[in-house]
Amino acid sequence: MGQKIHPLGFRLGTTQSHDSIWFAQPRNYSENLKEDKIIRDCIKNYIQKIQKTIRIPSGGDGIGRIKIKKRIDRIQVIIYMGFPNLLIEGKPRIIEELKTNVQKKINCVNRKINITITRIPDAYADPNILAEFIAVQLKNRISFRKAIKQAIELAEQAGTKGVQVQIAGRIDGKEIARVETFKEGRVPLQTIRAKIDYCSYTVRTIYGVLGIKVWIFLNND
Repeated sequence: MGQKIHPLGFRLGTTQSHDSIWFAQPRNYSENLKEDKIIRDCIKNYIQKIQKTIRIPSGGDGIGRIKIKKRIDRIQVIIYMGFPNLLIEGKPRIIEELKTNVQKKINCVNRKINITITRIPDAYADPNILAEFIAVQLKNRISFRKAIKQAIELAEQAGTKGVQVQIAGRIDGKEIARVETFKEGRVPLQTIRAKIDYCSYTVRTIYGVLGIKVWIFLNND
């Protein structure tokens, strides 16, 4: 039997670092973990809401990852985005609104929240943004092969060394669920020093839920 391991957890301490950095006593650990999830969900929902009001045609929120650093008196949140232009235009107002929303959700009175937005230089070299791109195409009823082919081309243009995309579920509305895998270039999953980024993404279509997994090989460290 193949023993599968998460590509990011496998590389922690070598090419990969944690997305949340804080220290907690064992009895408070679950509360802190729950707080992180609430912060991430709140930011994603708020950005999606803004983009619906502005009516961005491409769809997708363009968030690569959200890093959280906690101290006793401060929570620092760094949002890595592929296409932050629309948020940066009205930056002070939007970030203030976002701060108040997060503060209400997590109910933090004694801690300040700092939120910064960082641009990802090659947006389509990020697996989350690539998976989101595929999801938007599938929701618009574009053929899954065409959507994945486009996504792989975008990733190659962004300067990646290899891409692997796996899609599972009732693809194209077929009665029997199946798994399809597409690969371009090298994706050395067993090499620890290989900088590989990964994400799994769920997309809800009219004929059921599909799962998308994306592996991107960036470079050797």
